[in-house]
Amino acid sequence: LATSREPLGVPGETLRPVEPLPDPVALRLLGDRGAAARPGFRADDDPAAAAEICRRLDGLPLAIELAAARLRLLTPRQIADRLDDRFRLLTSGARTVLPRQQTLRAVVDWSWELLDEPERTVLRRLSVFAGGCDLAAAEDVCADAAYEVADVLGSLVDKSLVVAAPGADGSAMRYRLLETVGEYAAEQLTAAGTDRADTERRHLVHYRELARTCEPLLRGRGQRAAADRLASEYENLRTALRRAVAARDADEVLCLIHSLGWYWHMHDLRAESRHWAEAAAALGPDPFTPPFVPAEPVYERLVDSPPPYDGELLAEAWRAVHLVRLAARDQTNENWNTPEVRALVEGVIAVYRPGLPQTCRTPASLWIYAVMILGDPGLLKRVIDETVEAARALGYAWELGSALQLRANVLANRADWAGDASRDAEESLAVFRELGDDWGCAEALSARAEAREKRGQYDLATQDYRAAIEHAERLGAKAQVTVLRVRMAGNLAEMGRLEEAETILSGIVAAPQDYGNEAMPAARMFLAGVLGRTGRRDEARAQIQTLRDEFAFGAYALFDGFLLGTMAWLDNEDGRYEEALEGLRQALAAVQDPLAAMVAPQMEAVYLMTAGLSLASLGGRRRTYDAARLLGAYRTHLPPAHVPVTTERADAARAEELARAALGDADFEAAYAEGGGLTLEEAAALV
Repeated sequence: LATSREPLGVPGETLRPVEPLPDPVALRLLGDRGAAARPGFRADDDPAAAAEICRRLDGLPLAIELAAARLRLLTPRQIADRLDDRFRLLTSGARTVLPRQQTLRAVVDWSWELLDEPERTVLRRLSVFAGGCDLAAAEDVCADAAYEVADVLGSLVDKSLVVAAPGADGSAMRYRLLETVGEYAAEQLTAAGTDRADTERRHLVHYRELARTCEPLLRGRGQRAAADRLASEYENLRTALRRAVAARDADEVLCLIHSLGWYWHMHDLRAESRHWAEAAAALGPDPFTPPFVPAEPVYERLVDSPPPYDGELLAEAWRAVHLVRLAARDQTNENWNTPEVRALVEGVIAVYRPGLPQTCRTPASLWIYAVMILGDPGLLKRVIDETVEAARALGYAWELGSALQLRANVLANRADWAGDASRDAEESLAVFRELGDDWGCAEALSARAEAREKRGQYDLATQDYRAAIEHAERLGAKAQVTVLRVRMAGNLAEMGRLEEAETILSGIVAAPQDYGNEAMPAARMFLAGVLGRTGRRDEARAQIQTLRDEFAFGAYALFDGFLLGTMAWLDNEDGRYEEALEGLRQALAAVQDPLAAMVAPQMEAVYLMTAGLSLASLGGRRRTYDAARLLGAYRTHLPPAHVPVTTERADAARAEELARAALGDADFEAAYAEGGGLTLEEAAALV
């Protein structure tokens, strides 16, 4: 039986690697040694700090003992907070052990001195990776004519200076440095002069090319594998981006942002999009400020080739950065109607025109956000229609499917527009099925479900939502799955399956989300509706109030109109009619916002009807007459083919019943007809 820092390489040798201590054993060691250093110490007194110490010291027994010795002077939290400077911190080893075991630096110095030059070179270069790497990356980044990287890497694994373990999918080994070894190797790389800059450059190029070549694979049959590949290397990709930004290497930054944009969208990583787009925007021109230069057609995508870039392709790349900024804005901090945002929107509208080839594709397709914020329904329809036709004419299959899906979504909510939402959704679904794109199939099925829901075909809509969820689950798109489940729950509620809907929505609301927040407002809204319909109106109010506290400001201010409308519905249910009217006055003002009118064109009419119920319930001939007039205005101003939801139908019927009973049929019909001739503004004045 022999111990050694590496295998002996003799016949019949059986290896028993001594691994770092597992978490429970490491914590026990820290507790035992800590109590020896400071009587009464218990790791359980600050379990988070104790666990952080053991984790950041990689379960290395000697390092943990050195940390425990520091407990005579520092608390566990102070030690954990100082581990970024671990070599200065951990210097209090026992005097009876060998000198190389008395400080953490001495331990690693001793191992370093025993390495040959190729081993030292590879080890220090490995420190540029974040989260480990595979063999191909190590060979690219640590390359040298003097050695084979794979051979040297194997030697470092044998010496326990590099940890080798299969990746998440088990198909290839990944290599990483323990945190202590990584910090030491980084010091050595810095001391090696220009080697750090050269190594970081190779790292940047390797991961830029990984992102660039994976980007097209995110659309089609290989998208799950491509997304998993990017996820496994995400810390390296972020590190590459950070270094490119720090070096002000604009071409590299642009390439990485264009390469990762769709991945961010698929995983609802809006904060990442915003952060990197803001960082990139600071490096170059803003093409949406005067004098405006109209965009020329660009057929090539930035990711089709590596840097450098020039001409119209480079100009388009800068436009895209600012479009990503617009689409990924922190919507809780600033209103859409601020001068800064309106200026950006006007610039986008001035620079782009419908039907350009680049606007069929991401990221230039994000200019649709500016069109929507502008609030011109005619322009929105033209943009969407011409995008569909341009993608069809250019033979852009994936882009055609995406444009059709967008048009189907809009048509489902704009029954006043000519077109067939279900037909567009079905063509989109056929395109994405042909491409094998799970993301696209899920979105197309969701669009068809929404179209069917608007026509009252709830059973068919539920089938589509379930199929869409299956596609999104196959892709591993958690955020997309959550959004689809919320929409399905809303549909189930309309079918009267309230208990099933509540189970889904309560689970989503209760679960912490580590990705964007698109689903949460709708989940709380639908849950409030279910709670209100089942007599738990105080619980429903709590959900609405939580939403108002979290979302009803900044760019979400328009959403507050919808929340106020829901609160007014609850007030009516509770007999608080005056409070309902006050809320509806505010709600009607909020939905005047052009974007609100674009998203939900029926809401202003619905709020008139809800106010009619309040007035009819309060009683008195004047109020009841106005209630009948509001019902007439409601019917006149509802978008064509609008299908009322359950609560809307019930409230309209109840308001009419009360008003007819109070006025009589003849007077009710006269008031109703009079209301039908009012403008929205005139009707709102009655509230």
